[in-house]
Amino acid sequence: MDQPAAFRVSQTPEGVTVTLTGKWSGSGVENGGRDLAKAMAGLDGFDLDIQDVERMDTTGAYLLIRAAGTRLDLARARGRPEMLRLLELVSRASNARMKEVRHPRGFHEMTIRIGRGAIELRKEFVDTMVFVGHLLVVLGRLIVRPGRVRWASCFALAERAGLDAVPIVATTSFFIGAVVGLLGVNTLRQFGAEVFSVDLIGIAVLREFNIVIAAILLAGRSASAFAAEIGSMKMNQEIDAMMVLGVDPFEALVFPRFAALLITVPLLTFVATLAGLFGGLLITWTILGLGPTFFLQRILDNVGATHFWIGMSKAPVMAAVIAGIGCRQGLEVGGDVESLGRRVTAAVVHATFAIIMIDAMFALLYMEMDL
Repeated sequence: MDQPAAFRVSQTPEGVTVTLTGKWSGSGVENGGRDLAKAMAGLDGFDLDIQDVERMDTTGAYLLIRAAGTRLDLARARGRPEMLRLLELVSRASNARMKEVRHPRGFHEMTIRIGRGAIELRKEFVDTMVFVGHLLVVLGRLIVRPGRVRWASCFALAERAGLDAVPIVATTSFFIGAVVGLLGVNTLRQFGAEVFSVDLIGIAVLREFNIVIAAILLAGRSASAFAAEIGSMKMNQEIDAMMVLGVDPFEALVFPRFAALLITVPLLTFVATLAGLFGGLLITWTILGLGPTFFLQRILDNVGATHFWIGMSKAPVMAAVIAGIGCRQGLEVGGDVESLGRRVTAAVVHATFAIIMIDAMFALLYMEMDL
């Protein structure tokens, strides 16, 4: 049976010796440590003998070191090597001071955030290039072997991402066209040029608002859905299981979403064009008394088909950007729900920003081409 923690202080010709015996571990050792501290309070120097200690843990070692304080000299201690090593480790840990953490402030903090942002931007660029490269490889593989395309997934996603979005796209574009018509009529009326509001509606809707409204709505609707779907599969390790089975996630998950949006975005852009023109037509008809025949004829004569094709030319690019951002953010999801929510939010924000930036680039390009 283990003996309780005990000690004795003896005077020898060489000096004072503190001898520990029994079990210096577990419960009950606190009382022995308290008595040891009282007994060693008046000692200037002593030798330590722990050869008869049956067992010692970190609690017992800490109580001994705390009782001895700075007077403990481990070079004058006698005992088994493992106990002496334990005393050395506990003494080093108890004497170590916590390093003060200084949080950067002001300009220093700003430079750190800028540096981290630059590193993250570089990492995002490299990851995006890897994603695009992998997708191009899959696209080339499917062109060579079209039988590997999952047509059922493509059409199912096209219906969900495209046809189901027709009501919201048409409604939003209708009101955008009506607002543009109202602004045009109220602004041009003071110059006696209300009829030119028809030209304003035609150019704004055919060239810009049709594709921008459709793309932004799909960014909030489809990009977030793609990121959430692929991200939840990543969390549940379904994508890892697909790779183990020899199925390429880009071929099974990413490409069908690209194909679905490439099919549906031009169709939604056309629907947005009709709805926007209809909204502007109602405004000019009710306020100016310009009938549908006059409205459409003036669109054909003064606006023309060029602006329509300029707007439609942006649709494939917007479709690729929306699908790519949504799928890439989904593949970047980690193993927790917080990561999923963060990536879904990033998909919507990045897609919306990319749409606005690409539309501005198209505007500059067509301006240089005098179109």
